Amino acid sequence: MREYTTQMDAARRGIITPEMRTVARKEYRTEEEIRELVAKGQVVICANRLHKCIDPNGVGSMLRTKVNVNLGVSRDCKDYDVELEKVMAAVDMGAESIMDLSSHGDTEPFRKKLTGECPAMIGTVPVYDSVIHYRRDLATLTAKDFIDVVRLHAENGVDFVTLHCGITRKTIEQIKKHKRKMNIVSRGGSLVFAWMSMTGKENPFYEYFDEILEICREYDVTISLGDACRPGCLADGSDVCQIEELVRLGELTKRAWERDVQVMVEGPGHMPLDQIEANMKLQQTICMGAPFYVLGPIVTDIAPGYDHITAAIGGAAAAAAGAAFLCYVTPAEHLALPDVDDVKQGIVAAKIAAHAADIAKKVPHARDLDDAMADARRTFDWERQWECALDAETARRIRDERKPEHEDSCSMCGKFCAVRSMNKALKGEYIDIL
Repeated sequence: MREYTTQMDAARRGIITPEMRTVARKEYRTEEEIRELVAKGQVVICANRLHKCIDPNGVGSMLRTKVNVNLGVSRDCKDYDVELEKVMAAVDMGAESIMDLSSHGDTEPFRKKLTGECPAMIGTVPVYDSVIHYRRDLATLTAKDFIDVVRLHAENGVDFVTLHCGITRKTIEQIKKHKRKMNIVSRGGSLVFAWMSMTGKENPFYEYFDEILEICREYDVTISLGDACRPGCLADGSDVCQIEELVRLGELTKRAWERDVQVMVEGPGHMPLDQIEANMKLQQTICMGAPFYVLGPIVTDIAPGYDHITAAIGGAAAAAAGAAFLCYVTPAEHLALPDVDDVKQGIVAAKIAAHAADIAKKVPHARDLDDAMADARRTFDWERQWECALDAETARRIRDERKPEHEDSCSMCGKFCAVRSMNKALKGEYIDIL
């Protein structure tokens, strides 16, 4: 039996856990540096003590930016085998986290399979599962029902749970008064809002926060404080509802830390590009450096079918300014449940954004592969280029489908290739163009 309850508890006692050692090795940091950051709450290691097959990762603004992949079945798309195919594709492509957002069927076996076989961090949103688990309408559920599902997910080995604790009955009046263009677009947030509206009661995740903390402390589950009022369009970015909720999330972060429970804070959402950096800095101040987990941000509302690109633009800006964790967005965002190809495109876009931000933040060794790729391109070492590529399969396929006449060029430039000409010129060789 281990001598500490959570990673934060261990760090504050001066104990370096096996998970901290793994994270230190991956991040090119000392074990003591990681321990100190976990103790302060500036790095979280989401690792439920029952998730035995996890390959631990640290989440924090000074570490490599991590990528989360949302998956799960719905009433219209309910094939768990397809979802498992997406899980494996996501892990193979380097996603550090999988969130099961299933909203239909028998969810517990799938959740247990994830925590029993998947090495990535596993996250869930218990409020989704409450209606499914009890098979009752939302208004008939009690506060105890919601809290019991949080415990069930912890017992299933889930590493982090998104809980929409920051909206209260006061939020109902704010939403009515400020007349947001998109109201609440958070699925979990809308369910909590609807439950409060129908029952007249306070948000159970806020009212019974201390009880939730005890569950999370027992299993070492990280709380991801959900942003129910995240902006769902550019017009709602940085409005009163979003910022007021963020202030409350900062208060809840302090309460969690007092119980040695690790916390991430979730953020926008849709947001104009010029507001992103200020939002990241504001969160860091209000939430005292707790890792920020952002969806996008999506920087324009007019690109359905291409929102993996709009999110990558915002994600790179957000992570460069301090966000620690990017939730991928796929081409199917706002349109449909993503298929396997959508998942792949979403992951690639998010990984590019994360990597670009890591280079900008000068994360240790972040640029190593870029420098290796430059060397390989200069020498026309195609195999080495595939080794350095984020998506080697696609890169190799494009070249093979459009093969050039000569290996020391591509079908775009041929003998007009600048790299080829410079290599020959610097060697004093004749440069043949025609």
